[in-house]
Amino acid sequence: MKMGFRWFGEEDDPVHLSEIRQIPGVSQAVTALYDVAVGDVWPKSKISQLKQQVQASGLGFEVIESVNIHDDIKIGLPTRDQYIENYKQTIQNLSEYGIKVICYNFMPVFDWLRTNLHYQLPDGTNAMACEPNQLPDDPNEMIQSILNGSKGFEMPGWEPDRLARIQHLFDEYRNVDAEKLLANLKYFLDAIMPTCEKYDVRMAMHPDDPPFPLFGLPRIYKNRDDMLKIEQLYESRYNGFTICTGSLGENPANDVPAIIREFVQKDRAPFIHARNIRFMNADKTAFHESAHLSTEGSLDMYEIMKALADNHYDGYIRPDHGRNIWGENGRPGYGLYDRALGVTYLNGLWEAINKDNKK
Repeated sequence: MKMGFRWFGEEDDPVHLSEIRQIPGVSQAVTALYDVAVGDVWPKSKISQLKQQVQASGLGFEVIESVNIHDDIKIGLPTRDQYIENYKQTIQNLSEYGIKVICYNFMPVFDWLRTNLHYQLPDGTNAMACEPNQLPDDPNEMIQSILNGSKGFEMPGWEPDRLARIQHLFDEYRNVDAEKLLANLKYFLDAIMPTCEKYDVRMAMHPDDPPFPLFGLPRIYKNRDDMLKIEQLYESRYNGFTICTGSLGENPANDVPAIIREFVQKDRAPFIHARNIRFMNADKTAFHESAHLSTEGSLDMYEIMKALADNHYDGYIRPDHGRNIWGENGRPGYGLYDRALGVTYLNGLWEAINKDNKK
């Protein structure tokens, strides 16, 4: 497997590439162009500059997270065709600079949702948490809570210019149910897959986070059954998944190791997000994020890594959301120290499992 680390760019990330380079076992910077408007073509000049930055630090530049999908595509408006053409050009441009995988999502309005970005844990650290019973009826109240807790960082999926149109977006999505959203995904995949196949760039769709409906918005990537539907929309290894253990694990009915085994065997999982969560109540509807270690959360990270190792996974993986620890005042979910500990733990499991398998 190829271990990566998400980086939000020198303008908006207190973590430096030089620090990422020092984490043993990390070979890739997982990043994006954050100053290009959603729907616009990514210019070659900016891609080239970003690649030069990453490679100058000694890291690889092969995974983009994310090239976001314009809402007109998800809603199915007539204007979607031009945005799809722009997306195809971006795929081609990225391929010229060595990109092999593009992570994306097809979530309406919100890319992800938490009710607390700084939930205090007993050990003195803090992490993001989601308690659905604390969600306000008005999404604008939740938006303000996210912005207030972001520490001034622009959170992916919560860009101010997009949130300024929030009521308009809710109006536009009013007639988009899960069936319509899935049909719009198929329209998108049918259009871009020939470009992906031609330029050898694999699409890796991220699960809904959390994997249940919120504010009446549909969810189409919540579990194995959803994944089967999505892969059948376009039968190609280029139509793949980001398997996020935390997002899928937030639904206790999901057998995450089994999902990994199935879709890695089918070569449909070019990208893995590895993180742990701990359920906060008996019915397992609320959770907070935790250290990666199995005993710190509700997911068995040993079994997750074993599912990858047993199936000779050779794709990309990165640690996902971590806590703020050791006094770090970093971007919520994306501090340096806890994710670095996660890398070391995941690599330790990987080495031990593979050595045991060889015996």
